[in-house]
Amino acid sequence: MPLRLSTRDEGFAARFAALVDMGRDASGDVSATVSGIIADVRERGDAALFALTEKFDRVALSANTVRFTSEEIEAATAKVTPKLRDALALAAERIQSFHAKQLPADHTATDAVGVRAGWRWSPIEAVGIYVPGGLASYPSSVLMNAIPAKVAGVRRLVMTTPTPGGEVNPLVLHAASLAGVDEIYRAGGAQAIAALAYGTPSIAPVDKITGPGNAFVAEAKRQVFGRVGIDMVAGPSEILVVADGGANPQWLAADLLSQAEHDPTAQAILITDDATLADAVAAAVEAALAGLASVAIARQSWDRFGAVIVVASLDEAPTLIDALAPEHLALCVADPEALFARVRHAGSVFMGHRTPEAIGDYLGGPNHVLPTGRRARFSSGLSVADFMKRTTFLDCSADALAAVGPAAATLAEAEGLPAHALSVTRRL
Repeated sequence: MPLRLSTRDEGFAARFAALVDMGRDASGDVSATVSGIIADVRERGDAALFALTEKFDRVALSANTVRFTSEEIEAATAKVTPKLRDALALAAERIQSFHAKQLPADHTATDAVGVRAGWRWSPIEAVGIYVPGGLASYPSSVLMNAIPAKVAGVRRLVMTTPTPGGEVNPLVLHAASLAGVDEIYRAGGAQAIAALAYGTPSIAPVDKITGPGNAFVAEAKRQVFGRVGIDMVAGPSEILVVADGGANPQWLAADLLSQAEHDPTAQAILITDDATLADAVAAAVEAALAGLASVAIARQSWDRFGAVIVVASLDEAPTLIDALAPEHLALCVADPEALFARVRHAGSVFMGHRTPEAIGDYLGGPNHVLPTGRRARFSSGLSVADFMKRTTFLDCSADALAAVGPAAATLAEAEGLPAHALSVTRRL
């Protein structure tokens, strides 16, 4: 059964703190295993990549078959029904439109003493996106990672996706084609991350890697960071639903389960000021679970990591929200704007009774790649800027250097760096 808390209960603070600090990362130390895989790919290149793919995905690859051909992509696309094509096209259009507005602007300005300074944005040259295979094979993730990269102007966009047992998800390949992915490889796991980071004879290295994956993929991204950039180290999915007495318990139950069904370690939490609603939602979750095809996963998530918190007033909610810093925050209240104004930490917020989080997963527009594990305290969801870099510049005229140079030389001498000072004074 999920955890039940009330702010009126003695000991609430300690029990809530335990909920906040609850560990939900995959059990077991995968670091050493991943380190070995990365070292193997670095040393043996394709030979290691192909051997590990055969071991973990039961697929024999070669330099001639590791990359999907245009004919294979077209054949997969042909299997997609018109209804799904239309849905993906609508999603792609909305995601592209939203992210196009995120393009940052260059800037230049000359100050009072004549120093011209500013910054220029430019796209990352090559990006690799990882898309899980098997059960967690989501075409929506392809669109959410690839479209912002293309909007940013990334010149070479590479996708790796495992094909366990040779199984290919046609929707994933169609989404990649729709989003403009340039190269698609049938490789997954930590070995694919290593190949993207360090390169092999078949896969040229990239400059940044984005996209979700299991514990081994997440750890591999962590270990190659520095060699390449990464979007984030993502953990299990989570949703926090805040509801008033006017909310529909059936809707709330579906919202909670929409994230619980992702993973046995996903987390769904309800905060409400109505104890009767809390009981009704708990009952509605149980009823919905009985008819859910994903019940095996959702049941584990709800029972192990779910929580229902009853507050004396929704005025208490913002403090609890900020402590949890959820990936997804659904404000199912009469005045979501007022509550939203008091929230500081959340990955993405879904406003009002008629905005289910699932709209954001697919085609709302904002990106669904979001910080988990309370990382919304210091990071944001994926955006166009994540596929760009900012270069600053300075331009000093003779008068400008005369105005600021002596102070720079003084500071350089104080720091014991005489050549720094000399580079300035020789120009004065």
